[in-house]
Amino acid sequence: MAIALIVHGGAGSWRPGSDDDAIKGTTAAVAAGRKILVAGGCALDAAVTASLILEDNPIFNAGTGAVLNFDGFVEFDACVMVSALSQIGAVSGLQRVKNPILVARQVMEETDHVMLTGDGATRFARAMGHADYDPITPARYADWQDKKAKLDVAVGADGKGAMKIRRFLKSHPEYAGGTIGAIALDASGVLCACTSTGGVTMKLVGRVGDTPLPGCGTYASKFAAASATGTGEYVIRALATRQISDNVEQGMSLEDSIASVLDALGRDFDADVGFIGIDALGNAVGAHRTPHMPHAWFSGTSEIVAKMRA
Repeated sequence: MAIALIVHGGAGSWRPGSDDDAIKGTTAAVAAGRKILVAGGCALDAAVTASLILEDNPIFNAGTGAVLNFDGFVEFDACVMVSALSQIGAVSGLQRVKNPILVARQVMEETDHVMLTGDGATRFARAMGHADYDPITPARYADWQDKKAKLDVAVGADGKGAMKIRRFLKSHPEYAGGTIGAIALDASGVLCACTSTGGVTMKLVGRVGDTPLPGCGTYASKFAAASATGTGEYVIRALATRQISDNVEQGMSLEDSIASVLDALGRDFDADVGFIGIDALGNAVGAHRTPHMPHAWFSGTSEIVAKMRA
C-alpha cells in the first residue's frame, strides 16, 4: 500500500514576496509528516503533525498568526476526520489556544461528541490541559487595524457593508484569509484529513465556516480524503469534500473529481476556493481557482514537491 501526504497553506491572493516562506512552510510540514509514515506510523499522527507545523508558522491563517474577526479577536475552526470508522472531531468558535487541531483530535478521541463550539470548546480545551494562549501576532493586529480603517471608509456611516465582507475582499484581495490542511494515507490504507483556520478575515463574531463541518471543508472515506480552503460559505453549499469522495467512489479519478467540483463552484458561485486530496491508491492532488495556493506533497517513494501557483 502506498503512503502519501499533502498539505495546503490557504487559497487566495498572497502578498508579493511571500512565495518562498509559504513554500518552505508547506515543505517542512510534509517532511515532518512523511517521517511518521515512513516509520510505519498512522495517517492520523502524520496529518496532525503536519498541521501543527502549519499552525505554529505565523504566515498561515491558523493557530499562531490567525486572522482577527470584526471585533478584533480570533475564533478558530478545526476538524480531524479518519476514514476508519468515520471518526470525526471538530471545534468551532474556539478561542485562545495554541493548536486548535489538537483540541479537535481530543474531541474525537476523548468524548462521545463530534463537535464542540464556542465557550464549551474553550472550556473543554482547558480541561484537556491547553493553557491560555494569545495567537495574535503584531503583524496580524496591524493588518486588522488597516482593514478596519479601509472598511470604515468603504461602507459609509450605516455600517451595513460590514455584513458583506466579500465585497470588501474583492477590492482588497491581499487581505483574504486562508486555511491550512493536511491529508495522509498510511501503509494500512487509512486516510486522515485535517483542516484548521482562523476563518475569513473580518468575519462577524460567531461565524462558522466550512472547515469544521464534515463533508464540507473536511472529509475522509476509504475512497478519498479532501480538505478545502477559500470562501467557506460556498464550500458548505456544495458539500464539496463529500462530493469529491463520492465522485471517486463512483469511478472518477481524484484529479477529475476535484476539477469537477471546482468547475461547479466557479460556475454556480464564482467561488474563490481550492482543494487538496488523496485517494486510496496514494494519488495526491492539489488544485485551486485563486491566484495562489501554497501546497506540497509526496506519494510513495517520490520526493517532496511544492507549488504556489497552478
